Amino acid sequence: MSQTRGTYDFCIGLVLAMSSSIFIGGSFILKKKGLLRLARKGSMRAGQGGHAYLKEWLWWAGLLSMGAGEVANFAAYAFAPATLVTPLGALSVLVSAILSSFFLNEKLNLHGKIGCLLSILGSTVMVIHAPQEEEVETLDEMSHKLGDPGFVVFATLVVIVSLILICVVGPRHGQTNILVYITICSVIGALSVSCVKGLGIAIKELFAGKPVLKHPLSWILLLSLTVCVSTQINYLNRALDIFNTSIVTPIYYVIFTTSVLTCSAILFKEWQHMAADDIIGTFSGFLTIIVGIFLLHAFKDVNFTLANLPLSLRKDDRAANGTLLSTYDSFNDDEESSACLGEMQSTESLSARRNGSLSAF
Repeated sequence: MSQTRGTYDFCIGLVLAMSSSIFIGGSFILKKKGLLRLARKGSMRAGQGGHAYLKEWLWWAGLLSMGAGEVANFAAYAFAPATLVTPLGALSVLVSAILSSFFLNEKLNLHGKIGCLLSILGSTVMVIHAPQEEEVETLDEMSHKLGDPGFVVFATLVVIVSLILICVVGPRHGQTNILVYITICSVIGALSVSCVKGLGIAIKELFAGKPVLKHPLSWILLLSLTVCVSTQINYLNRALDIFNTSIVTPIYYVIFTTSVLTCSAILFKEWQHMAADDIIGTFSGFLTIIVGIFLLHAFKDVNFTLANLPLSLRKDDRAANGTLLSTYDSFNDDEESSACLGEMQSTESLSARRNGSLSAF
């Protein structure tokens, strides 16, 4: 019976996590569209500290979409371990990248498509090898977990780092360094996930008829979650306003997932009883996701499609046959892709260069 219940919870958590990624991925697009409309109107941008986006309905649509995604994500954490729910956030990167190519004119080239595929494969591997967290069924048990010295040290470091980034680094480098605002969102997000997990347990107890509203931890978790989410929304808006969506989304995913996995491992001791193959599989899946996300945004400005492959293969064939590419060969390959340059070269000059003659120059 317990095993059947565990499988049922796993499936519910999986479906909720996937739907959450769809809503959150779409929210990035709606918010970005709203911020772009404000920029065209000449309003003070969010990256400069403005809050004109509060009057933009597209931004609110994005916020509602993100809210729906976070609610689904909230519920997913109540039914499944964080190491299952968090990696599936890569699907939001996929959704955001595809929608960006349609609605924001942000190109998704061959590298980006391969990156999306790798992100999905990596997420699948992580789900298969996900560790099992320690069972926490009551708020008293959650309170004991939160009071663990290891988690207290981790939470203290997160708060200190966040305050330094917000008060010192952000005003100086936030406009030019993409990592500043995203790091703030990500490390605080690790604490918000812990709050969500605790509130999920509280809701389960509430439905079971237990007096959870009288438990001080419930209100502490709710207040902490409100502060964390508000901070994340503020600095994520700034990052989206200043930098390209296809860059913000994947970097945010990588840093956020790393923070959550670290927090979850410390709080729920998920890695203590894992077999060696599961540890290797989990890290391999996560690294695969990182590689996929790197391909997704690092080469976004490279115009490379399947149509370019025949030319590249011809170059490889010549190299494999021992043919050394001369200066002309490199020039000639470029000419095949540029008709204007080819028309400027005469037949005699081309023949002379093929024979290695310098007189043609």
